[in-house]
Amino acid sequence: MREVEASRYVAAKPPEVRAALDPAAVVEAEGSFDVRDVSETPKGTVVTAGRFGVTLRFRFEEREDGLAYEQIEGPLSTLETTVTARPKNEGTELRGRSTVAVRGPDVLDRLAAWKRRGELERGLLVLSKRG
Repeated sequence: MREVEASRYVAAKPPEVRAALDPAAVVEAEGSFDVRDVSETPKGTVVTAGRFGVTLRFRFEEREDGLAYEQIEGPLSTLETTVTARPKNEGTELRGRSTVAVRGPDVLDRLAAWKRRGELERGLLVLSKRG
C-alpha cells in the first residue's frame, strides 16, 4: 500500500473552490475514466466510471473542507482519497491525498502510486481553474 499527495494554490476563497468539488467533476478532472452514472444513496454519492473495458465505482462523502471517496468496485484492492480546500494566503490550498494498493507484488503498488499521483496532479489543476 502506498500513499501519495499533490497540492495546488488557488487564488479564490475556499467556499468558491469547494463549490467545484462535485463528485463527477472530480472523477472527470483526474482524466483516467469517463463518468457513466451518478446516483445518490443513503451512504453517499456513487459515481460509476470506466474506460477501455474497465468499470469502477466510487463512493463519495462530503466533508466540511472537501470530499472523501473510495473505490467500492474495481481493479484495485484499495483506493481511498480525500480532496480538501483550506484557506491559505488569502486564497485556497487544494490538496489531494490517496492511499492505493494493488493485488500482487510490491512493484505494482509503486506503479499504481505513480499513476495515482499523476491523476491527483491533473485533477487539482483542472479543478483549480473552476474555483
